[in-house]
Amino acid sequence: MTIMESIQVEFPGGKCIEAKVGAYTIQTDQPTKYGGEASAPAPFDLFLASLATCAGIYAWNFCESRKLSTQGLGLRMECIDDEKKKMIVQIKFHLSLPEGYPEKYRSGIVRAMELCAVKRHMQDTPEFTIEVT
Repeated sequence: MTIMESIQVEFPGGKCIEAKVGAYTIQTDQPTKYGGEASAPAPFDLFLASLATCAGIYAWNFCESRKLSTQGLGLRMECIDDEKKKMIVQIKFHLSLPEGYPEKYRSGIVRAMELCAVKRHMQDTPEFTIEVT
């Protein structure tokens, strides 16, 4: 097994947390109701955004590889939660296809979105460990 990527986390102040991912810095903050200043998305929001954008790039790549127009391509992700569990129990993707999108590619773009790496990692979860140094 190999280490794919290491992400460095820093604590700049308050409830803000930053993640260094390659050359990029991703900022997070907690909503005001949890003591943050809501100056950036919450970590869980970024997790959900990674799922939506991953599905989106698979849809876009499907169209691009077939020279299909992406003009008007849209994706909305809806999360349904169980208030008692305080967990999301269903995630729905609503894909809007461009005008005149060929019928023969409708099932193919759905299959492509099913290949999203973030979704696949949720379905076949990795082992989590915490080491204190």
